[in-house]
Amino acid sequence: MRVADAAGAPALAATLAAEVAPGATVMIAGFGEPGTPFFLVDALATHGGGDLTVVKNDANEPGVGVGRLLEAGRMRRLIATHVGLNRDLMAAWEAGDLDVEIHPQGLLAERIRCGGAGLPAFLADLDPDLLPPTDPPREVVTWRGATYTVEPALRADVALIHAAEADRFGNLRYHGTARNFAPAMALAATRTWVSVDRIVDAPLDPDAVVTPGAAVDAVLEVPAGYDPGTKAARLRRGAGRA
Repeated sequence: MRVADAAGAPALAATLAAEVAPGATVMIAGFGEPGTPFFLVDALATHGGGDLTVVKNDANEPGVGVGRLLEAGRMRRLIATHVGLNRDLMAAWEAGDLDVEIHPQGLLAERIRCGGAGLPAFLADLDPDLLPPTDPPREVVTWRGATYTVEPALRADVALIHAAEADRFGNLRYHGTARNFAPAMALAATRTWVSVDRIVDAPLDPDAVVTPGAAVDAVLEVPAGYDPGTKAARLRRGAGRA
């Protein structure tokens, strides 16, 4: 496992991002701003390959997070639950420059969880006529007299997640709702890279560990002064309303 404190994080982030090959599938944790690994996403936008399929709950705002990937021309496809806060992404979708697949949030979360559990798919008791279309179209089956849609599991080449703390073994502790998609994505990807607020030298309390180090490939401490450009960051700088 590769570990970088704040001073070494920019160099390691650039190295990791350069390993993301064109056409890769990348899962990005986060629910809006909480839990989004902005530092790693910025590195991916600068140094990663293009033609990416990105799996994220939402599309952030223009110029931030997923918006940075859009600006850099890295994405070919986005799988998400809503994109309405990013007008640039909406425009790219409407212009046909970006493929977007929308799911109900619980369905997306379960597809990722199944990917991490080694399951190929699950059955959802949802009315297929009320679900957003997919390409290819959903398969519908009847089992024990009931009708279900077949929802394929999702896996990725790389997961980018953010945690509050990591120890030197890669064990992770999250803060509040910033946990959101991170634990499931860490198990559903071939490689998992994590940005953290701080790396601690002593092993974390096992009762506080949510994602074990066995599921983590790299940990980077976000450098002091790093500005993700989010609405919260702008307000902290006194830049007024977003």
